[in-house]
Amino acid sequence: MPNNSMTEMAAALISSRQSYLPKRLFQPGPSQEQLDLMFSMAATAPDHNLTRPWRFVICPLECRGLLADAFAKSLVERDPDATDQQIQDAMVKAHRAPLVMLAIVNARGTESEVPPSERIISAGCAIQNIFLMANAMGFGASPTSGKSMYMKPVRDLFGLKDHEDPLCFINIGTPDRATPAKPRMIPTEFVTTLKY
Repeated sequence: MPNNSMTEMAAALISSRQSYLPKRLFQPGPSQEQLDLMFSMAATAPDHNLTRPWRFVICPLECRGLLADAFAKSLVERDPDATDQQIQDAMVKAHRAPLVMLAIVNARGTESEVPPSERIISAGCAIQNIFLMANAMGFGASPTSGKSMYMKPVRDLFGLKDHEDPLCFINIGTPDRATPAKPRMIPTEFVTTLKY
C-alpha cells in the first residue's frame, strides 16, 4: 500500500535539490555524525554483484594546502606559461567549501563481469544519495571537476590506483543564500515508449 505522506516527502526532497557553487558554501559543514549518515545512504546505491566499485576520499581542512599545491602543479604541467594570477586562482579552489572530497570509481580494474557503465552508474547513485541527504540536512552541495582532477599531482595526492578514475569533487557546506530554481526537464522531453 503506498504511503502518500512518505511519497510527498521524498518528492519534495528530490525536487528541491539544487547545486551550489563551492564559493557560495560556508561553515558550518556537516558534523562527523551527519557525514556518517550521508555515507550510510551512499551505501544503499545499487551495486551489482557487490562489486563495491567506488570510494570517497575526504580532504580535511588541514590538508587543503596540499590540494592547493596539487592544483597549482597540475596547472603548470598543462600550461607552463600560466600566470601567477592563474596559479593563485587554481589554488584558491582548494579552500572554498567546508567539506571537500573526491569521488573515485574503479571502472576498469578487477576481473568482475560487471561492465564499466554499471560501475559508474552505481557511483552516480551513491553521489546522488549524498547530495539528497545533504539537502535534507539543510546543506548545499555540488559536484565539480576540471582538468587538474585527472592529472598526476591530484591522482597521487588522493592515492588513486592505475585502474581508478576520479569522477568529481563533492563540495558541501552551508549556502550563503538561496539560489533561484533552475528549469527542469519534463518527462515528455526525455521519455518515449516503444511501439509495436
